[in-house]
Amino acid sequence: MVMIDRTLGWAVVGCGWVARDHVIPAIHEARNGRIVALCDRDPSGLGDLGTSDLAAVLADPAVEAVYVATPNDQHSPVVSACAAAGKHVLCEKPMATKSEDAAVMVAACADAGVTLGIAFDQRFHGAHTHLRALVAGGFLGTVTQARIFYACWLPPDWAADNWRVDPKRAGGGALWDLAPHGIDLLEVLLGSPWTDLHALVQRRVHDYPVDDGAVLTGRFQDGALGTIQVGYNCPDALPRRTLELVGTKAMVIATDTMGQTPGGTLTLIDAVTGSRTDLSVPDIERSPFLNQIEAFGDAILAGQPFPYPAERDLRLFTLMERSCR
Repeated sequence: MVMIDRTLGWAVVGCGWVARDHVIPAIHEARNGRIVALCDRDPSGLGDLGTSDLAAVLADPAVEAVYVATPNDQHSPVVSACAAAGKHVLCEKPMATKSEDAAVMVAACADAGVTLGIAFDQRFHGAHTHLRALVAGGFLGTVTQARIFYACWLPPDWAADNWRVDPKRAGGGALWDLAPHGIDLLEVLLGSPWTDLHALVQRRVHDYPVDDGAVLTGRFQDGALGTIQVGYNCPDALPRRTLELVGTKAMVIATDTMGQTPGGTLTLIDAVTGSRTDLSVPDIERSPFLNQIEAFGDAILAGQPFPYPAERDLRLFTLMERSCR
């Protein structure tokens, strides 16, 4: 852990429910961060730090890093503006609505000499950190299959401004919104890059112009196979957040670890005896957003690279985009 006796000044741009419920509380709680400004087109309810003036926020020298949580089509212009102002950026996934705009974001930050991170908070969930160590330590043997089911219920009237089902603002539906987490996480857990990825989408339940469900299948460089099933058409009362890694020595099932909240369970199943063991994870109840904010802040304050380069995330974004064709 990097220990530096100062805090990073953050602005949050785009203060929807994810920012209000998870990001802003995480920055307030972080040992190395503080909120300097909150920017939204409707700043009502944001208190004294709230404004709709992005230019003023970026001109403030106290703002050192910006969390971008706008609709997806605004990621590229906002990130580019942050880069031009010399601000480091942690941007919500997916990177953009198309790979060309995502590439512009990466280039703008590289040219400006600022760090760009993509906010895949699932990398930082305590259960997933523990699971990554199990894989790296060989406890599962040779991993053959990796599977994720990650879904929710998102009808057309889910929000007053339900931009997630607008193809222009979101880029796509359930696949575009939910699958990036799984694509990123499985590669992080297995320590092997995807080599190919293929998607099937559906418009099965909800009447909107984007997919409400998708299944992705692919292969990793080490030969393991991956499956990711996502949906906006799964009732919330059903089991809908599972992650499974199948190995030659053992299998691990992570239940209710995917998503914005901490908690969940990890169960190890021995491949010889079939016995089940519930694994103890000390930091499983710690917010993945808090872990992510502190990790990004540590990198910036220490003048070190963020562990997950934006170029890598651009590769995964482009792979997902191509999987839909």
